Amino acid sequence: MKSKKIIIGFLITCVILGPVSAVDWPMFHGNPEHTGFLEEPSDFAPHPWTTKIGPVNASLAIFNKIAYIGSLDGKIYAINLEDGIILWDYKTGASIVSSPAVKNNTLFVGSKDGHVYAIDIETGKLKWKFKTGNSIESSPAVSNDTVYIGSDDCRVYAIDMETGSKKWDIYLGDSIKSSPLLVNDTLYVAATNGRLYAIGTEKGTEIWNYTTGDAIYSTPAFYNGTIYVASNDGYLYAFNATDGTMEWKYNLGNKVYSSPTIDERDNSLFIGADNGNFTCLDTRDGRLKWSYQAGGPIKSTAALFDDYVTFGSDDGTLYVLNKYSGKEEWKYSPGYYLFNSPIRSSPVVYGKTIYFASENGYLYSLDNEKREGPTPIFAYYTIGIFIIIIGVIICIRILSR
Repeated sequence: MKSKKIIIGFLITCVILGPVSAVDWPMFHGNPEHTGFLEEPSDFAPHPWTTKIGPVNASLAIFNKIAYIGSLDGKIYAINLEDGIILWDYKTGASIVSSPAVKNNTLFVGSKDGHVYAIDIETGKLKWKFKTGNSIESSPAVSNDTVYIGSDDCRVYAIDMETGSKKWDIYLGDSIKSSPLLVNDTLYVAATNGRLYAIGTEKGTEIWNYTTGDAIYSTPAFYNGTIYVASNDGYLYAFNATDGTMEWKYNLGNKVYSSPTIDERDNSLFIGADNGNFTCLDTRDGRLKWSYQAGGPIKSTAALFDDYVTFGSDDGTLYVLNKYSGKEEWKYSPGYYLFNSPIRSSPVVYGKTIYFASENGYLYSLDNEKREGPTPIFAYYTIGIFIIIIGVIICIRILSR
């Protein structure tokens, strides 16, 4: 009887605690499969805010209601999700376009100074750093006790998570901007030589590779036995994960830096291209479901939540669309068009809140339920310009009389 109570208590504890870890977004695109979706905590809905951090191309990670994001100023920031207060920052030797990954209270991120950094998320102090042969733009994938990351020295590295020592590396022939995708014991990595590689994680041995028509900057995603990745040849490819056989491809019409987002519930794939077209495809056969034309190139990778999909554009606007129809629900332009900066960082949705960063140097928190964001400083700049213009017009009229 006593043992039964212990087992029941254990099961209840698992049920209660299970969702807690599920609501984190601990790496680029949310999970090792890079699907861009998580079950949002329904009780989290802080007021909109904005925080100045520095120009951003990287995407943020979330762990225990703290956001972690790297900036072109070379710093990695820890920011409270509820109020936007910066808790700490750590300065690397160069710009950061790599998106961080968090595991076991440690943050892992690459820098253009060629190092991988391991930072204690409680203190913001360095645990270790690992030097590669060139700049790092790839984002790390972390599993068990290993950090996997690509470098512009044309190699992928497997690094011991605790010590920072190298386990193995493999030369792939060209620089690696894309982030590794980890599925079971296989790592899928794309390089700027246009090839997608499947690599065994135990020893770093190549299993197969496929050559597309141009460089690959897009990060691959995995769903139901298939690897999805886009190339600068304008195509979105679907490959059998086991042997690399191409299942289908779809012409997106222009270069693609954005990465695929997968809706497992509806067999849908979402991706943007440099022609400003945001496309929804059927994951099973590549059939077009719908497309939406944004006002500029789309290099941001979309995030899914509820019945919506959200992404940023180089036109300086964050879009929120209905994921079933592609209809625009609402949008937010912090630069008020006069001061718009590209939004290449990928948004993250947590609770009822959308978080994203811009090249204008600010991180934003938007309330999707009320469909509103904070009043950015650029609104006052815009008002000031209109006041000056009106003043000049009045002065000209007075002088002309």
